[in-house]
Amino acid sequence: MRIFSTIIAALRALRRNKMRSVLTALGIIIGVAAVIAMISIINGAKSQLQSQIASLGQNVVLVFSGNFSAGGVRSGMGGAGTLTVDDALEIQKEVRGVIAVSPEVRDRKQVLANGLNWSTQILGEGPDYLAIRSWPLTSGAMFTDQEIRSTGKVCIIGQTIVNQLFPNDDPIGQTLRIQNIPFKVLGVLSIKGLSIQGSDQDDVVIVPYTSEMKRVSKRTNLNGVNTQAESSDAEKQVESDIADLLRQRHRITDTSGHEDDFTIRGQDEIQNAISAQSNTMTYLLGGIAGVSLLVGGIGIMNIMLVSVTERTREIGIRMAVGAHGRDILAQFLIEAVVLSLIGGALGVLLGIGTAQLFSRLNHWTTLVSSSSVIISLLFSGAVGIFFGFYPARKAAQLDPIDALRYE
Repeated sequence: MRIFSTIIAALRALRRNKMRSVLTALGIIIGVAAVIAMISIINGAKSQLQSQIASLGQNVVLVFSGNFSAGGVRSGMGGAGTLTVDDALEIQKEVRGVIAVSPEVRDRKQVLANGLNWSTQILGEGPDYLAIRSWPLTSGAMFTDQEIRSTGKVCIIGQTIVNQLFPNDDPIGQTLRIQNIPFKVLGVLSIKGLSIQGSDQDDVVIVPYTSEMKRVSKRTNLNGVNTQAESSDAEKQVESDIADLLRQRHRITDTSGHEDDFTIRGQDEIQNAISAQSNTMTYLLGGIAGVSLLVGGIGIMNIMLVSVTERTREIGIRMAVGAHGRDILAQFLIEAVVLSLIGGALGVLLGIGTAQLFSRLNHWTTLVSSSSVIISLLFSGAVGIFFGFYPARKAAQLDPIDALRYE
């Protein structure tokens, strides 16, 4: 029963100085709120990035043209046409573990339909492209291998193209012109949203890569090759085998002194890079917010020391009527922990509210994780114990006679 009476005494002491208790807890409230809000915003951004990575497809391995040195100048990915259609066909034929391949040619052109025009991205792809990207059609059908071989004038379009050029019509079967070349619309892609780089993935027209190369851009090289591994475990081996095959085809050896004229990126590599950046930001901002908790803890220690001084005579009376030092220690420690936990609980509510408000005002996704709430509450309780122990110990060690004489 003694512990319950000690808790009641601690709560009564806090209630006697309501304003001071609130101001003391304010540092913890702000610290916890900052932690919850910042981590929620970061988790929301991380979740969006992960969904955008998932929109690339499953077990995707991307091969880009470029990434080589020429004349002392290093070119980036896609900076030069170093990949050919034969490279893509050989990857499909020779590399074990590859279940789908789509040669890719990218361009930006003006497209026209129904008296309307729109500048958009033109992608030349193979029939496997939608399977690699896990990108279903809402209507219509994908072009076939026959249309690849015949450089067919057919296309599928994204939802942004539908909105801009076919606002009131069903686009299936209608004609869309690219550089005054008529292409028949075979299908409409489902909405994909923004890419990792922030571009609109739905603002696209996809045509057979042979049609893009021979009819539209008049080029002979690819920008890249989209491939899909049979499983996530096979990705690394597929990347290595593709690199070996391309070095052999492009005559790149250790003795030639030439660097790779291509770049390979696996989905896991992209995921890990983004996760590492997100984790770094989480630790950084969490650490900054944690400083607020420490400042709040110091505030608790300061106020508790003042409280010990103010209540010295009260402590002496309690000891004189039979209270032990451990009872005094427990009372002041409970006061500090209660202040911290109340501040932590209010801080959690304030942090969630701040994250939700930020989400509404900026149209960003925020994600409040239960782990961050639990850790914040535990940490605030630990702060109360750590910073409340010294004042509580000081109160417990007071000499009863000296305490009774204190004015």
